[in-house]
Amino acid sequence: MNKLPVSISPHLHCGRSSRSIMLDVIIALVPAIIASTIIFGFRALILIIVTVAACVISEYLTRKILKRPDSIHNLTAVVTGILLALNLPVTLPFWMAILGGVIAIVIVKEFFGGVGQNFVNPAITARIILMMSFASQMSTWQPPLNYYMFRPDVISSATYFSASQTGQKIPSLLDMFLGIRAGSLGETCALALLLGGVYLVARKVISPIIPLCFIGTVVLFSTLLGGDPLYQMMSGGLLLGAIFMATDYTTSPITRNGKIIFGIGCGIITVLIRFFAALPEGVSYAILLMNILVPHIENLTIPKVFGEGAKVK
Repeated sequence: MNKLPVSISPHLHCGRSSRSIMLDVIIALVPAIIASTIIFGFRALILIIVTVAACVISEYLTRKILKRPDSIHNLTAVVTGILLALNLPVTLPFWMAILGGVIAIVIVKEFFGGVGQNFVNPAITARIILMMSFASQMSTWQPPLNYYMFRPDVISSATYFSASQTGQKIPSLLDMFLGIRAGSLGETCALALLLGGVYLVARKVISPIIPLCFIGTVVLFSTLLGGDPLYQMMSGGLLLGAIFMATDYTTSPITRNGKIIFGIGCGIITVLIRFFAALPEGVSYAILLMNILVPHIENLTIPKVFGEGAKVK
């Protein structure tokens, strides 16, 4: 006699594991990694490797100390390390990048329970902490195609936002699209980021709702406030944040309406910071603030169960 198996939900599986999803994200980030190495030199690749190593080792040691099962095989620490590195300037000292990796994994991720338990994006939070702790080093930009490996203090350049505020020459739209400008490793080349985004959507790793709502809101409100929509779209960390970090499974809503609210909220906060705050860029802060609001967004947008009646007051 065959016995029916009894188990807890979910009873259906899509066939995708966390490892396979993270592998797709890594593949989608390869164009940005290649572009950053071409634009900023071999030191960019070393910085990415150092940050990834810091994240992987931090996760391994932390879970050993806390006597939790090993989880580095799911590649989430690798993705966090790559995303954090792509949010850093190529001139950042390696020890600061390592510190950022430790903060992202140990404090933001593992102290809250590990994969799926953190309520804010680890890479973004680590970047913000580094920005507040090492403002000078985090705002020193090397000009594109000027390779000064191991000499991070010899030259500095301006990003689009700082150049436009000080009246300096700004890069052309083609240079913005190809990444021939100053900025963090992974935020300069719009072409590489868009290729990665198309790959993730095609592989059904992410939904296009959040990136489209995020970027569309920034473009719309920037235009209304007198900004150039194309420059605003390709400047700062908008594409990197909207495609790869705002779509993080753990820290973004799961409902369709929730995704729309989340994306629009990120866009509005980004525009407010860019146009009215002292900071030139607001993508990281926008995503972090909306991460905190995700539980409330999901409570407001969760679908009503079929057949459920109105609650009696």
